[in-house]
Amino acid sequence: MKRWLCFAGLLLTAPVFAQSVPVIPYESVANAVRLPQNMYFGEVAGVAVNSKKHVFVYSRGNTTGPAFGAAASQLLEFAPDGRFVREIGKNLYAFAFAHTVRIDKQDNIWATDKGSDMVVKFTPDGRVDMVFGRKQEASDEAVPHKRTGPPPKHDDGRFRQPTDVAWDPAGNAYISDGYVNSRIAKVDRNGNWLKSWGERGDKPGEFNTPHSIAADAQGNIYVGDRGNGRIQVFDGDGKFLREFKIDVPFDRNTARAAIGNKPPEDVKGTQAPGAPWAICITPGPRQVLYSADAYPGRVYKLTLDGKILGVLGEAGKQLKQFGWIHEMACPSENELYVAEVLNWRVQKLILHPGQETAMVR
Repeated sequence: MKRWLCFAGLLLTAPVFAQSVPVIPYESVANAVRLPQNMYFGEVAGVAVNSKKHVFVYSRGNTTGPAFGAAASQLLEFAPDGRFVREIGKNLYAFAFAHTVRIDKQDNIWATDKGSDMVVKFTPDGRVDMVFGRKQEASDEAVPHKRTGPPPKHDDGRFRQPTDVAWDPAGNAYISDGYVNSRIAKVDRNGNWLKSWGERGDKPGEFNTPHSIAADAQGNIYVGDRGNGRIQVFDGDGKFLREFKIDVPFDRNTARAAIGNKPPEDVKGTQAPGAPWAICITPGPRQVLYSADAYPGRVYKLTLDGKILGVLGEAGKQLKQFGWIHEMACPSENELYVAEVLNWRVQKLILHPGQETAMVR
């Protein structure tokens, strides 16, 4: 009996072995989105694509004032050809420090703002439809949340530096909450609070900065548990199903850090190789998952059970290089949009699988 239980436990966690995987050839489309004259991106935190192939960019631009209490969020829409269409939510009360933008199946636009502790759902025409969370009142001497020490007790309906949102087939929304609370919140399609699960830690079902979240066609929830360097998978009720980590070899002598000193070989957490900063799952009957790390700055293609199918990219400032990919959109298996914090841009990537010429070993 004990031997059977040990074997079952091993099935829940994918083995963390270095894999030999193909390097996927790809190209970056120059000027994939084009800003009007005298308008600029700041740090590009989020990117999403709707059913009409319009591209939505959530950037830390339009900032004024000090680092805390700034208005470092602007949500911009671009046509499929990259032409600027409009700004959504200009001067919105919830826009403080952009984190991610997502588009649901009805083309509603969801902006997750780390600075205001809020998630805002816009209709496709750009009107506010639902508001989740509430920011601290300036009249009450608002200060940044502390991430040190034990996390505060969870408060239903409120967030502390939320990071992302995803939906299951029934329209329930799952909000990763986030830098401080380290949990996943679930609300129904009408905005009613249903439940939350998780707390800070490194055991299955615990989180250390759940930074990115996605759902598959069956309604399973994938959480990029960045601080723990893993992707955890749950059912829609929060039951832990499995986890997997990304371990693909690279040449440490030639690898670059996107900024700062190269992390040590035994680094853990955010800067660890394979740590999931951004994840997305493709639509369609054959779904795959993409994940991006900060160092050595690569994008990984995986099956939904964690098998690595390919790898691409490196850190840097040129096209086809990346500076901290913060969010990805994958409208199809071979088309990716990546939002970069350090390079202040969006890249559109076209992948060419089947043309691999090298293997990472």
